Amino acid sequence: MTAEARGRRLLPGGRTAVERKWPESNSALPEERKPGKLGSSPAPGPAPCRGHVSGAVTYLRPCGVRGAVAGLLLLGTRCVPCVRCASAEAGSASCGAMARVWQQPFLNVFRHFKVDEWKRSTKEGDVAAVTDKTLKCTVYRVRGAVSASNYIQLPKTSTQSLGLTGRYLYVLFRPLPAKHFVIHLDVSTEDSQVIRVSFSNLFKEFKSTATWLQFPFICEAGTPREGVAFPGARWTCLQLDLHDILLVYLQRCYSHLKGVRLCASMLVRSLYTSDLCFDPAITVAEARRSKLPVTPIPREMAFPVPKGESWHDRYVHIRFPSGSSHVPSELVQKSGFPPEAAGRVPRLLPSPGACSKPARDSRARVIQKHDPTASRWATSMPRPLPEVSVSCERSEVSRVVGPSDCIQEPSAWVEATDEHASGDGLHVSACQPTVEPVAPEDTAPHGPPGGKQSLPEAALGKKRFQQRSFLPDPILRLKGVVGFGGHSTKWALWALDGAAVVYPCHAVVVALRVETREQRLFLGHTDKVSALALDGSSSLLASAQARPHSMLRLWDFQTGSCLALFRSPVHTISSLSFSNNGELLCGVGKDRHGRTTVLVWGMAQLGRGGEAVILAKAHSDADVQAFEIAAFDEARMASCGRGSVRLWRLRGGALRSCAVDLGEHHTLEFTDLAFGPAQNGHTLYVCSRSGHILEIDHQRMAVRHARRLLPLQTPRGPLAPKRTFSSGPGIAINSLSVSRSACAVGSEDGYLRLWPLDFSSVLLEAEHEGPVSSVRVSPGGLRVLSTTSSGHLGFLDIPSQEYRLLVRSHTAPVLALATERSRGQLATVSQDRTVRVWDLATLQQLYDFTSPEEAPRAVAFHPTQPTFFCGFSSGAVRSFSLEAAEVLVEHRCHRGAITGLAASPDGRFLFSACSRGALAQYHSGAPRCRVLRVAANVVCQEACPSSSILAVSEDSCLLAFVGPSKYTVSIVDTASLDELLRVNVSALDLAGSCLDSAVALCFGPSPPSHLLVSTSSNTIAVLDARSGHMVRELSCGNPAACASLALSADGRFLLTAAERAVRLWDYAMQAGLSCQVCATPPPQVYIGHSEPVRAVAFTPDQQQLLSVGDAIFLWDILVPREGWSPGSVQGAPGPPPTCEAGPGAGELEGVAAGARGAPRQVSESPPVLPPQPGLCAGPPEDFDDRSRGPEDLHQASGPSVLVQKEAGRAGDGACGVTGGPWDLGRRPHPCGWPSVCSTVGARARRPARPNSYRHFTARYKASSPAQGLSLPPAGDEWLRLKAVVGYNGNGRTNLVWSPDTGFFAYTCGCLVVVEDLHSGAQQHWLGHPEEISTLALSHDAQVLASASGRSGAASRCQIRLWDVPRGSCRQLLSHHDTAVQALAFSLDDRLLITLGDCGDGTLALWSTATCELLSSTRLPEPVHGMAFSPWHTGELACVGQGILTLQLLWGQAGDVSLQAHREPVPEELGGCELSSLCYGAAPLLYCGSNEGQVCVWDTRAGCCFLAWEADEGEIGVLLCSGTWLVSGSNTRRLRLWAVGAVPELRRRGSGARSSSVFLERELTLDGAVVSAVFHDSMDMGVVGTTAGTLWYISWAEGTSTRLISGHRSKVNEVAFSPDESHCATCSDDGSVRVWCVASTELLIQFQVLSQSCLCLAWSPQSCGCPEEQHVAAGYSDGTLRVFSIPRSAVELKMYPHTAALTALAFSADGQTIVSGDKDGLVAVSHLRTGMTFRVLSDHRGAPICTLQSTRKECGDFGAEGTDLWLAASGDQRVSVWASDWLRDHCELVDWLSFPAPSLAEVVLAAPWAQGPRPPPCTVPPQVPSCLPPSLAAFCPWDPALLVCAGLGVSPEVAFYSLRQKQVVEKIPLPFFAVSMSLSPGAHLVAIGFSERMVRLLDCASGTVQDFAGHDDSVQLCRFAPSAQLLFTAAHSEILVWEVTGH
Repeated sequence: MTAEARGRRLLPGGRTAVERKWPESNSALPEERKPGKLGSSPAPGPAPCRGHVSGAVTYLRPCGVRGAVAGLLLLGTRCVPCVRCASAEAGSASCGAMARVWQQPFLNVFRHFKVDEWKRSTKEGDVAAVTDKTLKCTVYRVRGAVSASNYIQLPKTSTQSLGLTGRYLYVLFRPLPAKHFVIHLDVSTEDSQVIRVSFSNLFKEFKSTATWLQFPFICEAGTPREGVAFPGARWTCLQLDLHDILLVYLQRCYSHLKGVRLCASMLVRSLYTSDLCFDPAITVAEARRSKLPVTPIPREMAFPVPKGESWHDRYVHIRFPSGSSHVPSELVQKSGFPPEAAGRVPRLLPSPGACSKPARDSRARVIQKHDPTASRWATSMPRPLPEVSVSCERSEVSRVVGPSDCIQEPSAWVEATDEHASGDGLHVSACQPTVEPVAPEDTAPHGPPGGKQSLPEAALGKKRFQQRSFLPDPILRLKGVVGFGGHSTKWALWALDGAAVVYPCHAVVVALRVETREQRLFLGHTDKVSALALDGSSSLLASAQARPHSMLRLWDFQTGSCLALFRSPVHTISSLSFSNNGELLCGVGKDRHGRTTVLVWGMAQLGRGGEAVILAKAHSDADVQAFEIAAFDEARMASCGRGSVRLWRLRGGALRSCAVDLGEHHTLEFTDLAFGPAQNGHTLYVCSRSGHILEIDHQRMAVRHARRLLPLQTPRGPLAPKRTFSSGPGIAINSLSVSRSACAVGSEDGYLRLWPLDFSSVLLEAEHEGPVSSVRVSPGGLRVLSTTSSGHLGFLDIPSQEYRLLVRSHTAPVLALATERSRGQLATVSQDRTVRVWDLATLQQLYDFTSPEEAPRAVAFHPTQPTFFCGFSSGAVRSFSLEAAEVLVEHRCHRGAITGLAASPDGRFLFSACSRGALAQYHSGAPRCRVLRVAANVVCQEACPSSSILAVSEDSCLLAFVGPSKYTVSIVDTASLDELLRVNVSALDLAGSCLDSAVALCFGPSPPSHLLVSTSSNTIAVLDARSGHMVRELSCGNPAACASLALSADGRFLLTAAERAVRLWDYAMQAGLSCQVCATPPPQVYIGHSEPVRAVAFTPDQQQLLSVGDAIFLWDILVPREGWSPGSVQGAPGPPPTCEAGPGAGELEGVAAGARGAPRQVSESPPVLPPQPGLCAGPPEDFDDRSRGPEDLHQASGPSVLVQKEAGRAGDGACGVTGGPWDLGRRPHPCGWPSVCSTVGARARRPARPNSYRHFTARYKASSPAQGLSLPPAGDEWLRLKAVVGYNGNGRTNLVWSPDTGFFAYTCGCLVVVEDLHSGAQQHWLGHPEEISTLALSHDAQVLASASGRSGAASRCQIRLWDVPRGSCRQLLSHHDTAVQALAFSLDDRLLITLGDCGDGTLALWSTATCELLSSTRLPEPVHGMAFSPWHTGELACVGQGILTLQLLWGQAGDVSLQAHREPVPEELGGCELSSLCYGAAPLLYCGSNEGQVCVWDTRAGCCFLAWEADEGEIGVLLCSGTWLVSGSNTRRLRLWAVGAVPELRRRGSGARSSSVFLERELTLDGAVVSAVFHDSMDMGVVGTTAGTLWYISWAEGTSTRLISGHRSKVNEVAFSPDESHCATCSDDGSVRVWCVASTELLIQFQVLSQSCLCLAWSPQSCGCPEEQHVAAGYSDGTLRVFSIPRSAVELKMYPHTAALTALAFSADGQTIVSGDKDGLVAVSHLRTGMTFRVLSDHRGAPICTLQSTRKECGDFGAEGTDLWLAASGDQRVSVWASDWLRDHCELVDWLSFPAPSLAEVVLAAPWAQGPRPPPCTVPPQVPSCLPPSLAAFCPWDPALLVCAGLGVSPEVAFYSLRQKQVVEKIPLPFFAVSMSLSPGAHLVAIGFSERMVRLLDCASGTVQDFAGHDDSVQLCRFAPSAQLLFTAAHSEILVWEVTGH
């Protein structure tokens, strides 16, 4: 038959199928049409089909589909598989298979969907069809300034689907020059999850979430701007392997392509899908001619190449992921194309190191390391991940062993070295490399032929751009780990030769040689290893990691390479067992329903390029604690558990089991089992927790013998009698192991016992320090391996009867570390309440101290003496001597837990910080250190214990710490503690209200003196320690802040820790970069820890580094240190690294220079100040610093006892520790026996706060309510609360509205504000002592419930029930301990449910009629939300880790009980938690998750049937009514969904799809949504946000209108316009707001980012231009801005100060501004010119607290001038001046100095003096003192009087006469005043106190009235000019009072 012949094939019904030759031009292909229903196509048989001829390229058209292209593209003699119709029984189930068939061999997407007609696709913006000169065909141009507004979308709507099943997507496009473009792909997985995959040159780094992958597209070098396409951008064939993208990055299975959106700016020719991997550079003719085993590009997809030119010179081919279907490089060379063209840029750079946490975790699970040597275990796992790295001549990259042992080049950006395959850590290099042009000949590989290829060549091929590298990559290798266990301590195995043991250390598997202590590390797991197994020949190792679903790894034990990685279908695997020949692997775990599942994998194909396959799977109702495959028969297995011993058998692909008849032992809890020796092969030994050991004949399935281990009373003698078996209470046996002649037993009493097989008498026993968790007899039977639950691993050598301890470890996370230089020692403290000292050379433990009563928190070595210091949770700091083995001294000058310890490098000083904000200085030069100074409230009280919270400079001159707030870093002199510098690191987040806070500190080498500060915004700021200016900023890229920093001694390397990763930076290169073209060198990222890394440090010799968290990791630095000069940090020996600029370099420099702005930090560097009042030369008397020696410690009342755990000598038995409670003893003998130690009781801890913004957290308040107020009688109040400005955005669901009655209420602080929405009139319900957390309104709108937190006076939270019509409180309830999270009324309003927060955890049920507590239940897990059912009165739903449905059951006596039913979160949602809920149409329940999904539950069936991605963040608010659903999240989005089709979808069950749920509207607000209420029609509602704003929402108009607005942060000042029509406020949030006084409506807002506005002044009435009104504002960076109110614009910006402005005042004529700063300087500036013409330094050294200016009207005070003004500073000094600014005249009139109160007096006078926690200073954070502010003002009714408060020894108001020069009157106050204002009318003085009260003082009568209403310190009081209004402020809330009666 010729090639032109046609073959016929008979089809059912007499039809025929025609085989046609594929035309050479591909132009005659029929038009594709919609597929019809067709049966599945069977796999092609081995015989060629008739009609297939050599050389023919054919396609097949399947029957039933007209015009559809099917089959495979063939070359040479390969034949096309026939497409046969399936049987009729197949039905429509095989439509997916046919969908694949009709799309083969490829599909032109644009042609199939007729893009030119725009009926099945859509275009938006500037989209046009143009003719391209290069391709000589029509293409589509998409351009526009905004990519999101100019695009082509297929299909037309997002509810439709393309249904394209091709594995590869080919995008033929060209980026437009100097523009950005975006490509969005919506890809559907097999579990119907839609994933968005985006590619853009707009992205800077790779990002990943559960539903979105963002890949940066880096264009060619020489671009004018980073990322954008350069002017000569070429046509690109972007080939995307959708299958591998989902598998590698999200571990999901690809189903089909749902949609495509091509956004501006680009030219696009078309899209193609196919299951074939085409090579675009090779045509069909070339492939035939060269006979290359590749798939050439079809002619329709090919780019035209002029004759004589190379395809790669004109076009770009990008295959992503690059490891997908690699074309060998020799094929490219054979085809005649230069190899350097194969990998030209642009390129895709998924930067794993900078990705988000979910992406890092998911990718780490598929990283493997390969051994280039041929192993019998070939890899069967997915290809390695894309990662970016740089090359170095000292670092080579191995080739990767691919499937079938073929050698592949490493995937692009993947590094897999063979030389460190089992020794180094998992390395993820996050790099966006710098490129420089080089000659093509320079890219030739260096080294011998056949050597390893450098990584960039493997990634991108040999090309003309070479990546710059200055460090080896990887530079770190994991040398050793110190730790054992993690998930379980029962897994430790012998190798076959008995010379090595294998055990897990959290996420690392360790193989330890027992003689040399050499470790081999198996790296790859990302979570704790839960099970291990070795086959009989010790050639194959299996390990499983925790967390569902379990990931299993198979290792070649001899080489350490990972052979396979696969996921188990069950949750955490608890047991693994290999068959003796290694062909079967059994695993035991739990499925999602909690059933025990046994899996059997076959390993036979693993060595032949296959993978592990599941041979059998069985479910069992029996408990399984241990499982083992018989060594003599791999088909026989046994398991044991609670009340069950079962025998299993694998036969015919099925796994069946049978229970052993245990008789009277059927109730025992069996813990372990072992098969007997070969000579006794029918015996199975099983042990139990009751001490029984059963011998079972597994053939007869009967118990042969039963024995029991009994305890005996130990007589007082040198030797204890040996244990016997009889009846009675037994000792729990945890493990057993059987050899040929003996049985080893490990028990709960800490003994390892060796018995003969007849159990006649014990042969040997060894006592351990804790319960023995497992025992293993070596294959030779001469050694017994044992592990304990206390983290010990050792073995008993039977011939020598000696016990050798191999591993000691912490049993809880390690908190801190310290290293010692001279002895090479390491000290660590852990949550297991131990302090351990290790030898760095051997990693062996030297000392072990236990603290039963208090936990160690921090540790530090003395630099020169054999001493170390330890800080404890009790506040104690102790000094230990390692030589004398005793405690030298103990100090208790701290009241809070120690958070940091630091010793100066010269050994003179030691510093400690505690959680109460105190900083202590010790003189540590003497053998017994003593306390020198204690400073109160200087260190941040919110800081977590960290080794990096305190830092001392290398020259021992500077001490840096975080404080006094978390937003500032202070630098003080180490000798005097004088403050030298304070740096404000806060910066306002553009996306919210979060400020940057300091996390960790580290000093660099000196000189230069740099301070490195890790901030909460994931950056590291490098500051000049002398000036505070930012030198540069490093972006960490990871989602978590760096918890620890360390800089090498030579300044070359920077080490950071964030989450579970360690990052190493080339800090010297960072410091030496002078060319702005050079990209910032990114860090190298190393993973391996399974828990967050708490601390990092370099070893004293700088050759290694340490990281601690779950365990102790020791890393080698793979760089020769002798080749580096420390002076090069300062750039001494050589020029800094430079970069040759390509085209556009000048423009790049301009862009880079323009990007650098002013530093965010604000530095204040005053001269050396005198000691602050908060510092004292010695410890205060009430601090009780007890410096005691060892002889005094025995008499101390209740000290915590540290007991050293020491091992005695062999044969000594149990040897205790003597010498007193603080005796360190000696270092343990390496071969000693385990000894008995005292156990440490675990202290109950309060559960951690869930990671959900739905939980209410009360704002921290330093104040407490005052007691004994002088409240006025009813009706005689001088003040009446008129209005409240602000809404508490910190509350949750604190907004209610009844559309039927019009009742509208919200909270502000401790007030319930009831407002009329029409008139704006307010009512205020007072009574709560603390901040109100939540509200609930009954369904009839007659009762309002409000809840607040506990206060100092009350032991429990308050819940108030308000009578809405009367506006009064009808009942006060209290039950919860910490805070109330939610309130809800039942459907009939008879019941009220209250939910406590995570610290309380109780659910209380109340009767609204009797207000009695009906029921209280403690919930087993955190609950994020709750709601009563609208259909059943007695049904309640709660959401958290699942759905908890509670049914109320009423008893006969009226009592109530709760019946609970819990449904877990479906696995399809990815392990998220449910954060919100609401009921819809019966029986639907909508739930929102913390990852942005909304799932719908059928409450009748108790299952979730529908879920969709509703947001990118946590959904905190859900409301449903009718067919509409409203969702609000912490992403500030409010969305309206049409859910009318959901009830119909419920009938479909699990087959429901979310395509019927539509997003109708979306609004973006100013903060996270915390409260919402809507009308039943859902067309309008009110929403509250965390920004303190209430919004009116109209969905019909799609608008949001502000109803209530307030400041986000503390209000610092209020200023009034002269006519009192307006007022202005300023706040720490950087805003200045102008309000209407009459209506309290916000009119104007001026916002300055990254700064705090601290002071404010309104200009007086100007004679010349009365219409001009100005507001002057002072900011924390020293700037002064003048705003024009009529023009609503900034009119002037001045820099009169270098420090923060703290006070402002206008002159009487309004033409001059007087400003004061925190350094005490007063500047005088012209308003018109902005020039500062006078600076007064009389108050230097103390912040200016008050400035006031008035016209001189009181006669002559002995000075000339038109204005009289005063200045008050924080050092209790007031100066009065007379000035005439027009004549530049200023003269001092009077100077007042008041005696400062002592620190003890201030503490005693403060209300918190008697409490357990002294709060920080209540004055603004800019004032470095705990004293009250200095307040002074001119008296309005007597201009000759000066009124002062906050000054003097006692709290009082002083009236000073400027004429008499003396105090004429004093009025005592109950507390020190923090704010004051004098009424311009009556003789009234308003005073605010930190005790949350306002006192109104009538100076004429001497009477006072106190008023409550604030929930924090009243930092502001201001009378209006008319004296009719009084404004008071506490934090962000503003209360407006109406003055009555005067």
